[in-house]
Formats: sequence, structure tokens, C-alpha cells
Amino acid sequence: MIGNEGDRETPAVQPEGRAASRARPLPQLRHAHILNTLAATGAVQVSAIAEELGVSDMTVRRDLIDLENAGRLVRIHGGAVDAEKNRPAAIDRDEPHFEARMQRQHAAKDRIAAAAARIAEGCRTIALDVGTTTLLLAIRLRSQTQAKIFTNSVRIASELGSDGPEVYLPGGRMRRDEMSIGGSTAVAQFQALWFDIAFVGVSGITPGGLYDYSFDDADMKRIYLRRSGIRVVLCDASKFERMSLVHIATLRDFNILVTDAAPPPAIAAALADAAVRVEIAGDATSSP
Repeated sequence: MIGNEGDRETPAVQPEGRAASRARPLPQLRHAHILNTLAATGAVQVSAIAEELGVSDMTVRRDLIDLENAGRLVRIHGGAVDAEKNRPAAIDRDEPHFEARMQRQHAAKDRIAAAAARIAEGCRTIALDVGTTTLLLAIRLRSQTQAKIFTNSVRIASELGSDGPEVYLPGGRMRRDEMSIGGSTAVAQFQALWFDIAFVGVSGITPGGLYDYSFDDADMKRIYLRRSGIRVVLCDASKFERMSLVHIATLRDFNILVTDAAPPPAIAAALADAAVRVEIAGDATSSP
């Protein structure tokens, strides 16, 4: 008996996902691609590798875990860096005196201050953190008489004098060498304000974020980062991959980094993942 047409067996059709999985590169090939990219650039991003290989982000993350367990790389948020090139961050345990820091990397800091002053043009309310680079920036802001400067640095307030922008200082206790005002009263006063732009100095920067020596100064830095429309970190290249006592914030807590040289691959990859714009002082180009 001839069966009905509907009774005939039809060839099995493989699900699209199974067919697609067969086209995926083998783990060994994916690992080789990741390591070759690391050797060439020093860092990889999960999303970029996934697109290049035609696999999911989760697949790349599993590959990175396998390679990290094998000691071939170090994972960071959003990607990985070369294990050989990614040395542990140096730890600065003691805060150098202000005058000694002012002499260190002075030319680089002055170039950073010049670039920062251009970013500040047209801003009406400007928050200036304590520090050597922010002091050099304050000198360049003397002519912006239409602006209001908010700072917890007595040095900056004194430098601006009586013929520059209006200067506002919070109340509180002053750290002697740094001549910075901190404490709960200062934090409460500036926490009630909103700034067009803030410029924050740091003692170090790693893929994990920003660092400083002082708890009191770090509290004010966090206020500047939380209460400003544009958040700019000023950091010369000698502070890359350095840590100190206090973790201030992550890389996602600011918009722009102004420095004097390109960051090393690990920090550059983390900054890119955090959508931080990098301005190289004295360089005609900057990274988006």
C-alpha cells in the first residue's frame, strides 16, 4: 500500500544554532587569536574579539578565564591585558612634601595645566581640587574673571588673589603642608553645590581607578566628581600604575583624563571601556 504523502519521512533539519556552532573557531584557534592580539597591542576588549571571531561575548569571557588560569593574561573589566607587560602597581606609602611634588615633572604638569585651561574656557562655575597641577591650572585661570572658582586649596585661593575670578573656600580644618581644607563641614558645604566643571588631581591611576594619600582630600575629590557636569582628572604619566592609601573612584566616575603621554595598554583599555576621553597635553590629537 502506498502511504499518504504526509506519512513520508522527511530529512531532519538541524537547528540553525547547531549549524552555527559548527562554524565557530575551535578554542585553540580562539586562544591563539587572543594571544596574538595581546602580543601586538598589549590589551584586548571582549566586544572587539567577539566581533572578529564571530562568537558571543560570553564565549570570549570564558576563553579569557582559561587563559588567565594558564597565566597567559590578566583580565580587566571588559577585556584583558598582557600578563608579562602588566606589572603590579607600585604603592606610594608616604606623601611627599608639596614643594618636592611641585618640582617633580614640572614641565609635564604645566603642559597639562595649559590643556586643562582650554577645556575650562567658557565655564562659569569651576571646581579646583588641591594639588600641584591644579595650582598651575589656577594660575592660567586668572584671566577668566567671569568665572567663579570653588576650591578647598588655600594655596589656589591665595594665588588667584583679588583681581581674578571670584573664589569660594569651604570652612573646615586645614592640612598644614598641603594647605587643603577638609572635614565634614567642608564636605557638607560643597555637597550642596553644582559645578559646570571640576578638575581633580590624583597621586596614582590604575585600571582599578584613582588614588590619593589623604582621607580628607579624597572626600572632597569625590564631591567634585559627583557634583560636576564635566569631570576632568589631571595626571602626569609618572603616576600611571601607581597606588596610594585611598581609593577615590573608578574610571567610570570621570569624563576626561588630561595627561602628558599615552597611558600604558592596561590603563588605556580600561579607560576606553569606561568611555573616558584622553587628552594628551602638547599633542594635536586625542583619543575619543
